[in-house]
Formats: sequence, structure tokens, C-alpha cells
Amino acid sequence: MKSRDGVVRLKRFQVEEKRRQVAQIDGMVAEFVRMSSELDNQIRAEEERTGIKDISHFAYSTFAKAAMQRRDNLRASADELRAQRDVARAGLAVAEEELQKLEAIAERDHDRDRIEDDAAMPGATGGRRAAG
Repeated sequence: MKSRDGVVRLKRFQVEEKRRQVAQIDGMVAEFVRMSSELDNQIRAEEERTGIKDISHFAYSTFAKAAMQRRDNLRASADELRAQRDVARAGLAVAEEELQKLEAIAERDHDRDRIEDDAAMPGATGGRRAAG
């Protein structure tokens, strides 16, 4: 079944694309977490340098405030990406299941075609040719 082979190839491509998408999102989440951690370190260093750790203090570092805002934005983005990753993983699981079903059907069709071809051969014995 040549047409079924094309469908299986297309589904394999879709599965691989979904895997790449999940991996890309994972990478982005990891990068945002890393950047957020770096900002935490910078905030602590700035607080140590200035000696002011109270955010509401009038002399609290504007650099530290800005770093906190960036850090919070990165964390929010990472959370959004995690939700997208969960959706992408669910889509990947569905695509993998569909691929398995299609491969099983294609294998069954291939086996049936081979049996039919063997049966149609002159001198076929039990699906095998007689040794000469």
C-alpha cells in the first residue's frame, strides 16, 4: 500500500516535529530559569553592596528593583512556557499513538500483500518457493 506508506511518513514527520517543539520549549524554560537565578544572585550582591535589603526603603537600589522586575517577568514567562509544554507533550502523545496505529495497519497490509503475492506465484509451496 504505497498511499499508506506516505501517510505513515507524514505522521512520522509530525511526531518528530512535535518532539522538536517540546525540546525547544524545554530549552527555553531551562534558559529562563537560569537567567532568573542569575538575577537572584545579582540582586543579593547589590543588596550586600548597598547594605539595604528592605525593598520599601527609600534608598533601596534601583538596579535591584529593576532586576527583580526582570526576574519576575522571566519566571512568569517560564510558567507560561511550562503550560505550553504540557499541551505540546499531550499533542506528542496523541501523535505517537496515531503513528503506532498507522504503522501496525501498514505492517498488516504489507504482510497481507506479501502473502497474496506469494500465493499468486507459480510453484509456491506454503508461501515459499521450492529450492532448486
